[in-house]
Amino acid sequence: MRVALTELRRVARTALLHYGYNDEESETILDVLLYAQLRGNNQGIAKLIGRGMPKDPAAGQISIEKETKLSALINGNKNPGMVVLKKATQIALDKAQEHGFGIAGTFNTHTSTGAIGYYARKLAERGFIGFVFAGSPASVCTYGSYERVFGTNPIAVGLPSETDPVVLDMATAAMAWYGLVEAKAAGKPIPDHTAYDSQGHLTTDPAEAMEGAVLPFDRSYKGAGLSMIIEMLTGPLVTASFVGIGDARGNWGNLVFAIDPELLTDGQAFKKNVSKLVERVQSTKKLPGVKEILVPGERGDKLTRQRLGVGEMEIEDNLYMELKKVIGEK
Repeated sequence: MRVALTELRRVARTALLHYGYNDEESETILDVLLYAQLRGNNQGIAKLIGRGMPKDPAAGQISIEKETKLSALINGNKNPGMVVLKKATQIALDKAQEHGFGIAGTFNTHTSTGAIGYYARKLAERGFIGFVFAGSPASVCTYGSYERVFGTNPIAVGLPSETDPVVLDMATAAMAWYGLVEAKAAGKPIPDHTAYDSQGHLTTDPAEAMEGAVLPFDRSYKGAGLSMIIEMLTGPLVTASFVGIGDARGNWGNLVFAIDPELLTDGQAFKKNVSKLVERVQSTKKLPGVKEILVPGERGDKLTRQRLGVGEMEIEDNLYMELKKVIGEK
């Protein structure tokens, strides 16, 4: 169905208030969710259906546990990941603006941080190179196993250019958890060779995949190795849970750092050369049937502009009906 963006915002915001968030928290979370939804990223409103993301009643004050002029370790104190990572991103940015580099880690967050390209893009829009890593409860197997051990463990990198930032945002899993949620809600199968069931058999049933494990994104030891590295950066480094050790549901970890290009080069020249690189990649010879060469983030940028331009977007019927159920509407 086609839904007006104003109506989608109303329904999603009402759901967040229903889950116990205050006005400021709801706006922060909504901004991240709609960023994903507009880009066709499955880290959007699917997070609000099923078990949803209710606020932890034990949530307290976000605090800095350890700090230097370049770094900060942030205790999310059971607050939602999107609120905590927004604060961490601002702290990393503040330190990079003063010292050229800033790094912030978070632990003890209660929910997903959403599409982490959102935070990397914020840094790139300010002229900084942004790296963001996110941990999550185990749902992905390592190479050669069918037992879940890693989170979907996404990585995002944002670089400024003379036009739109270049933003890579990818899970190290063959499918993000909320891709399974969306497929289940729509009654659709997932692609072949994406997940195992609980007995180690390949499955295209999202419900069976939820009980089993998702494969690494490239189905090889390389993807598994990258996922493991991110598990280390978002677990042991920031004192959060990892590989099933600790409170996987209530102690998610994240890491963000911001780099000023001026540490190594002229900032404006860097942006200019990033744009030149983008233009060169886009101008490469196309294979038969290929209409255009896209760089990281470009497809989402185009889709967002198109949807904002018409003020509405297509949403899977079952997904939207499930969202309206959350707020008691039909």
